[in-house]
Amino acid sequence: MSLHLAVALDGAGWHPAAWRAEGAQPDRLFTAGYWADLVIEAERGLLDWVTFEDSLSLQSSRHDQVLGRLDAVLLAAAVAPLTSKIGLIPTTSVTHTEPFHVAIGIASLDYASKGRAGWRPRVSGRPDEAAHFGRREVPDLDALFREAADAVEVVRRLWDSWEDDAEIRDAATGRFIDRDRLHYIDFQGEFFSVKGPSITPRPPQGQPLVTALGHSTTPYEFAAANADVLYVTPADRDDARRIAGEVRELNPGLKVFADLVVFLGDHKARLDDLDGAPLESDAHVFEGTPAELADLLLDWGFEGYRLRPGVLPHDLTAITRGLVPELQARGAFRTAYEAPDLRGRLGLGRPASRYARVS
Repeated sequence: MSLHLAVALDGAGWHPAAWRAEGAQPDRLFTAGYWADLVIEAERGLLDWVTFEDSLSLQSSRHDQVLGRLDAVLLAAAVAPLTSKIGLIPTTSVTHTEPFHVAIGIASLDYASKGRAGWRPRVSGRPDEAAHFGRREVPDLDALFREAADAVEVVRRLWDSWEDDAEIRDAATGRFIDRDRLHYIDFQGEFFSVKGPSITPRPPQGQPLVTALGHSTTPYEFAAANADVLYVTPADRDDARRIAGEVRELNPGLKVFADLVVFLGDHKARLDDLDGAPLESDAHVFEGTPAELADLLLDWGFEGYRLRPGVLPHDLTAITRGLVPELQARGAFRTAYEAPDLRGRLGLGRPASRYARVS
């Protein structure tokens, strides 16, 4: 069994007091170099991809920290030229961001990274985020996910709105595109009306990888219908198997990864003392050695995991230089990158444009 491993990057780490840990670099959080160093380390460890979290609020859900963030899509684009193999998956809010803007942003990232882009659509039910945009009321959970499903559909159609050979680039005749190979998407939904086509050619992967995070049935159903990869948050081994079974009933072809917060060392207790309270997390919190984490990953039985390093850069380095060699020694992780693009790495083919003419 060869596992897929991704890493979720979020500032100094996933513990509220992580920025106070030894080796943390909070003064660099708003520099591209800080994030580039992390992603280069993740690529050195042959990880499948990194995810960049994002929010339209200064308030974090983790212990109500007040934070700021760099734009996740722009950050991924800044890092792309500095790497060559690792996937780059930013998060965007689909509750408050127009799908047209998301589509061209992720398509551009796919070009900048030469086929290594993905995307995580995020819903937001926070009143403080809604207030930025003048929404009079926050939709209920069901409406938020219906809106998200419309947004993903629009984005996917816009990616397909240019056929693969729409670009002519014939300087002699002055023709750049074949207009017959550009298509209006004419989407009419409950929340959006979008004519299209996109202003960006079809991405190198055709359809960049779409991921989702879920804790319950509604987001599972959203992911089953709209995503390629779902991150779930089981509490333990039995819960992991229950969730995996539930999701695979909805969509057997959906790739299912488990999320874990990981502390590879003995520093979590000191951080709990600094913060004045133990860490609360939606995901299982692991504390131990790389060998013990490898045992857990193989025991839970998922095809992949997204690890949230508790403290950066410490726990990321422990993953790349401790966990990865441990898994390699057990024949459970790659020793070199193979497929150059993100879809190929997961065994997903490059889909044809839904608008392509059948000859």
